[in-house]
Amino acid sequence: MFQAYNTVSSAASAPLAIPAPAARRTAAPAMSLTGARQNALLQALPDADLERLFAHMELVPLKAGQRLYDFGDQLEYSYFPTNAIISLQYISEEGSTTEIAVVGREGVAGVAMYRGERASNTAMVTGAGYGYRLRAEALRGMFAEGGMLANQLMRYTSSMFAQLAQNVVSSRHASIDQKLCRWLLERLDRSLGTELKATQENIANLLGVRRESITASAAKLQAEGAIQCRRGVIDVLDRAILECNAGGCYFTPRLADIM
Repeated sequence: MFQAYNTVSSAASAPLAIPAPAARRTAAPAMSLTGARQNALLQALPDADLERLFAHMELVPLKAGQRLYDFGDQLEYSYFPTNAIISLQYISEEGSTTEIAVVGREGVAGVAMYRGERASNTAMVTGAGYGYRLRAEALRGMFAEGGMLANQLMRYTSSMFAQLAQNVVSSRHASIDQKLCRWLLERLDRSLGTELKATQENIANLLGVRRESITASAAKLQAEGAIQCRRGVIDVLDRAILECNAGGCYFTPRLADIM
């Protein structure tokens, strides 16, 4: 009797084990037509067209540094970012990288208009987020029918060619200060806030210039009050200063230009 009581008493007096709080996780967004409409191209489609495409879509996380496809790969999917940013790059045989265009929630990456089409560039996620992935054959099928989807894709393709042309001219004639301002503005246009996650080394690699040059240029912009640099983050404080410094180097395919 005494032994049993003593056992219970000891157990009762033992300290309770309190589980450690679970790490907070950001809930992934659910697939929805409303979510798909965060992409400008999808938003412009009539409800019936978007619903048909939606049946073939999947919402996927796009992680910074993720390669969606490489040069020469057969294009199996098209990606419609909702809040991610995709860099289209040319990588030389020596391994040097040059950014030739950027895609965000205004557009699409990986469009294949004929069966077996191969990528003419490498697509790398530089701004983490989400996007809707669509099989290439589903997109081709609806494009062949004409209508609003075909119209939007042709307009966007035209806008993308204009961006490519502007980037070629800028890479030859613009100063490093102008190139950096353009790079920041292109990201800002496709971001939901004013905080850009990027390192100066990464920016230098994409622009094909020395890191020291980007460091010096960023210091000028910070002194002017345009940006605030932190480790791995650039806060844009005054967009107007960036636009003024970028001059004719800056081009953006605004929504009104592609609709």
